[in-house]
Amino acid sequence: MNDMLVGILGLAVIAAAVISLTRGKMLPAMAFILWPSVLALTMVAAGRYGFADVEAMIKAGFASIAPIAALFVFSVLFFGIMTDAGMFDVLIKKLMKLMGDNVIGVAMVTAIISLAGQLDGEGVTTFCIVIPAMFPVYMRMHMRKTTLLRIAILPMGIMNLLPWAGSTVRTAAVLGIEVSSMWRTLLPIQIFGILLSLAHALLAGFQEKARGAGMHGRLAETEGDIEIGDGDYIFEIRQMTRPKKFVFNVCLTAAVFALLIWGVFPGYFPFMLGTGIALFANYGATVAMHKKIITRHVRPALLICSTMMGAAVFMGILTSSVGADGKVLPANVIDLPPDAVPSVVRCIADRISLILPSVLGRHLPLIIGIAAVLIGIVFDTDSYFYGLLPILIGVGQAFGTEPMSVAVAMLLCRMTGCYISFMEPATLLGTGLAEVEIKDHVRKSLPYVWAFSLLSILFAVAMKKTVI
Repeated sequence: MNDMLVGILGLAVIAAAVISLTRGKMLPAMAFILWPSVLALTMVAAGRYGFADVEAMIKAGFASIAPIAALFVFSVLFFGIMTDAGMFDVLIKKLMKLMGDNVIGVAMVTAIISLAGQLDGEGVTTFCIVIPAMFPVYMRMHMRKTTLLRIAILPMGIMNLLPWAGSTVRTAAVLGIEVSSMWRTLLPIQIFGILLSLAHALLAGFQEKARGAGMHGRLAETEGDIEIGDGDYIFEIRQMTRPKKFVFNVCLTAAVFALLIWGVFPGYFPFMLGTGIALFANYGATVAMHKKIITRHVRPALLICSTMMGAAVFMGILTSSVGADGKVLPANVIDLPPDAVPSVVRCIADRISLILPSVLGRHLPLIIGIAAVLIGIVFDTDSYFYGLLPILIGVGQAFGTEPMSVAVAMLLCRMTGCYISFMEPATLLGTGLAEVEIKDHVRKSLPYVWAFSLLSILFAVAMKKTVI
């Protein structure tokens, strides 16, 4: 089976997965498992891979997803314990008192927290900070969960242009230049993007207010207050509340965030440690109570974890190249050995590079600006920057386009749409924490993300000193 056919089949599998998700024909986990499995079996039957190769590819996919899945489970447990103990009730009451019935203010606060949370360049960290803090507020204000995610992801994406963010570092490595030099080119665009993300939050606030959101808005009058549950459930929640532990729980949460941002330990460990401390500090050494609390909060996390495990299969089969020795070569290997079998995503990238020149020519950066959001949805970060970017830089050079022009366009638009990509593990985490199906998140956010990307590219074009 040649690379061209593999690329075509890879695009077909990605299209099938997207259609299955958007039309609600399959659970995400099943779509991520079944379609790439069909592709893998086809490639084995055609002699491109052996079963041992497919096994290694799947294991490679799980190696990247497993830490995110562990982080998700224990973050759900930790925030669940904090909710049961009443910490968020106090914080929400204070925030609601400060904001009053100000839907627009809540939207703006969400964007500001996202900007601050993304200073470390880690989307996982930011989702863990923003979503649990703002989710109860949005529910109380009758604001849509999809709006919460949409407001959060645009500031997160534009902050990923910082010089220590992984995508900027990857781009600079491909170009062979200093990251600081790259960032000086990006800085004006980033400032514009930050202002644009705040303007989007303002717009989203007006949209929510217009549809009747707010503690005393039309939705509150027609739907009433958000019901927690029946009487027995409410009594059970009150039995778990620990108001005297409020200060301790706030300090513990701050310590977990500090460890998470510090980055010395794996991302999941601060939540594991915090969960253990929170259980004993709030509920004592009572195994029955611990089991009851864990059972309450783990069950909702299982569906998202199954989605993440399915994504591991999807990413492993599509993004793994295999060397002659049978070892999987990660996507950050730019130049594969001549005897290696390129990944499905690399084959797709090669097909794109063959199509683009005849259609786009010297306007490549602008066309990338239009298409990169959609392209980025189906590429994982490493494959996008280490697989597709070098190819398109070469295509651009053939038409006299500066490498920096192509790199800025691809980096900017990829980061704008980063957190609507189901190939990005942090997206699965964010949708899980916000209790939003990924298809709904993509459907509601894509038009705004695309518009944000195009406006950013037009700003870059308008600046005489930029590279596009």
